[in-house]
Amino acid sequence: MLHLLDLGTRKFWRLTGRPVDLAGAEHWLDAPMSGSSRVAADWVDAEAARHGGPPAVVEEGAGLLPSMSLLDGPGFDASRLRPEVRDFYEHTSAWQMEVWTGWSPLFWPGGEVVSRVWGRRVEQLALPMRPLDVARGMDSRITPIRDATGAQVAAAWTRTLRADGRPVFSGAYSAGAVPGSDGPSVHVAFPLESGNVQVFLRPTVTDDGGLLLESPSGRFGDDGAYVVVRDGGGTHAARVPLHETFHVFLDDHGVLRTDHELRLWGASAVRLHYRLDRAR
Repeated sequence: MLHLLDLGTRKFWRLTGRPVDLAGAEHWLDAPMSGSSRVAADWVDAEAARHGGPPAVVEEGAGLLPSMSLLDGPGFDASRLRPEVRDFYEHTSAWQMEVWTGWSPLFWPGGEVVSRVWGRRVEQLALPMRPLDVARGMDSRITPIRDATGAQVAAAWTRTLRADGRPVFSGAYSAGAVPGSDGPSVHVAFPLESGNVQVFLRPTVTDDGGLLLESPSGRFGDDGAYVVVRDGGGTHAARVPLHETFHVFLDDHGVLRTDHELRLWGASAVRLHYRLDRAR
């Protein structure tokens, strides 16, 4: 029955989306997918093989991006970032995270349904629903994905709840560009069976050296969120009204923190706050 539910979801996105050519005009949407309903680590090895690189392994000191300068372009200069912010993205595995979560009462019931029916079952996009879910913190590991030359083309970031080891997210992070932007963005892809959810986050350096990442509203081909599915012998993509904001900053006590807000259309659905500490 759940298999039919997953199939029906792909049919929905096929009907509401548009045909795309991931090897052609829409290559910017080419991202890892899962070969099964349960999103395990297999997609990481498959992605490494697709790029002609060596088997992917967890690396100490690895980061989501090999260098924040990959995002340099009109309106963004990585050299203006605080060293702590830059270090977090370039050496993510060296940092520990504590997280707090708060859902809007309006969206909590829907979030609970998504978490129970999809998130926990497929081990992907399983947002914590209650503060106690994350009371003991969150663990993460970084697995660089390299091409045949050894260059990092993406990084798999897997996050699990420290209390019970339950997977929360498993995504591929890289620098990418959309047709409607004049500079690179942070590209995050969450593999799903025969598809994925992708977010292109526009980077900005704040006046105090913090980092602001935003997936704004816009047209197809602009920064924002997309769903891509393979179904019926073709590939379809749809832009979705999901908007995120990440603000990474150093507080008055010298602690690195992140405020993360997820909105549907213009309404706030969930807010997460992270405390980030470099492991000694």
